[in-house]
Amino acid sequence: MKVAREGCNFLFIIICLLLISGLGVHALSYDYSATTKCLVEPERAHYGGGIIVNPAFDHNIEGWTAFGKGSIKEQISNEGNRFIVAHNRTQPLDSFSQKVQLQKGMLYTFSAWFQVSEGSDTVSVMFKTEESELVRGGQVIAKHGCWTLLKGGIAANFSSPVEILFESKNSTLEIWADNVSLQPFTKKQWRSLQDASIERVRKRRVRFQINRVNETALKGAKVIAKPVKLNFPFGCGMNHYILTNKDYQNWFVSRFKFATFTNEMKWYSTEKKQGVENYTISDAMLKFTKENGISVRGHNIFWDDPKYQPEWVKTLSPADLAKAVAKRMESVVSRYKGQLIAWDVMNENLHFHFFEDKLGQNASAEAYATAYEIDPKPEMFLNEYNTIEDSGDEASSPVNYMKKIKEILSFPRVTGMSAAIGLQGHFASGQPNLAYMRSSLDLLATTGLPIWLTEVSVDPQPSQAEYLEEVLREAYSHPAVDGIIMFSGPAQAGFNTTTLADENFRNTPAGDVVDKVIQEWGTGPKIAAADGRGIVDISLHHGDYDVTVTHPLIHSPITMNLSVKEDFSLETIHVKMRT
Repeated sequence: MKVAREGCNFLFIIICLLLISGLGVHALSYDYSATTKCLVEPERAHYGGGIIVNPAFDHNIEGWTAFGKGSIKEQISNEGNRFIVAHNRTQPLDSFSQKVQLQKGMLYTFSAWFQVSEGSDTVSVMFKTEESELVRGGQVIAKHGCWTLLKGGIAANFSSPVEILFESKNSTLEIWADNVSLQPFTKKQWRSLQDASIERVRKRRVRFQINRVNETALKGAKVIAKPVKLNFPFGCGMNHYILTNKDYQNWFVSRFKFATFTNEMKWYSTEKKQGVENYTISDAMLKFTKENGISVRGHNIFWDDPKYQPEWVKTLSPADLAKAVAKRMESVVSRYKGQLIAWDVMNENLHFHFFEDKLGQNASAEAYATAYEIDPKPEMFLNEYNTIEDSGDEASSPVNYMKKIKEILSFPRVTGMSAAIGLQGHFASGQPNLAYMRSSLDLLATTGLPIWLTEVSVDPQPSQAEYLEEVLREAYSHPAVDGIIMFSGPAQAGFNTTTLADENFRNTPAGDVVDKVIQEWGTGPKIAAADGRGIVDISLHHGDYDVTVTHPLIHSPITMNLSVKEDFSLETIHVKMRT
């Protein structure tokens, strides 16, 4: 069947409309699969290509046109695989393109397989609007001789045609592509997929069989499961106001069991003057968290941004800086050894390189190695911004993040270290690009390393609460995310980006969202009644529970402890009650 570039035959139009409206055969599923391996042959297009015309180039290059001044052609591999080639390129955007119609409010996941004609180069997918704005949707390091997957996406905040095209900054290279896909999802479908994933990866179904001692089923028996400890870490940033503000203490302790000190452990806070260390505030905050059963992430040992060095550090010679770095490492890591669940070792190491410039290219790896030698138990994080929240920031893209952490893990002295991925998650104004966020998490998950969102915030705007909920649900529903920490809090503690409570500790709309998800994610008791067979089926979030079984005719309730884990299998728990 041949398909014209500006349209398609009647049957294809109907299929396109079904997909766009969310009624297509692929509309109610999401493909989490990703790989960073370079394959001899590309895998099939996700969702059969979605709304892309001729995604696998089975019909030559119909549906595709040349963008810029280069040329395009079909090529066939020795194995008979057909793909498209952009050649005779002179500009980075010289490539192949296809027009698609985006619908406002929908999310579009993109994927395709790429090669370049020699060596390697970064290839990006770009969406060109009618106003000629270029929106980057993701990137990959493409190589010659094998195919690499690019996975990304765009959140449509407008309804209009866009042109999909591709960028390789080395315009001497040919760009090869195959099995291109763009799949639309409505927000309703996206939310449904999140809920289904939460049921699958965060919860387990537990069955109780409740009988009298004589084996008669006890209809109407109630099972009350009260969480004692939940397995998923959901926490909040904390600052020094916690030490003197009782309302802040009560607000925090009633909600969170995980925290990161926003500034109090940083070098510029503990050693403002060279040689004069002061840990009074961070020590007191750690004492408070211990007394209240709150686990703490160490933030941070070093911050690679030149702007955030202690003033006296900025002027040190390389030799003196090396001594100061060694002293700082020994001081802070030894002081809190065994007391923290994690360390942000080198903060924002993809955007900045203060220590590398002064001390050599292995400065970051040396920091991780030394921290691990001093305090081997905590997870050691590479903490970075814009990896999931801004598709236009190439410096911290998922491929560059993975490249950096691979460099660190290849350093000999880090063997055995528990490395982890820290994604800050500071979302600017405007609709969060959840399609890009999810695809980025898919790619980062291929490392097999733990992933946390470490500093979640959403800039002030009319839809702040709505967008915060979207981000939190997206993170919690993703199978690869192991924890979430927000950098937010009450106005009295100075939180003015994502403020959760006003000066009188009344919830803001964003605060309502946080309390809502805390309740949904398992903090409240779960109550269910037995049916006529005495059976209770209840879905519980992973964690430890105190379970009580009662019945109006039974004077003595039954109590038990229950641990619901990821590998928990649905086995019936038999409960016998005496009348």
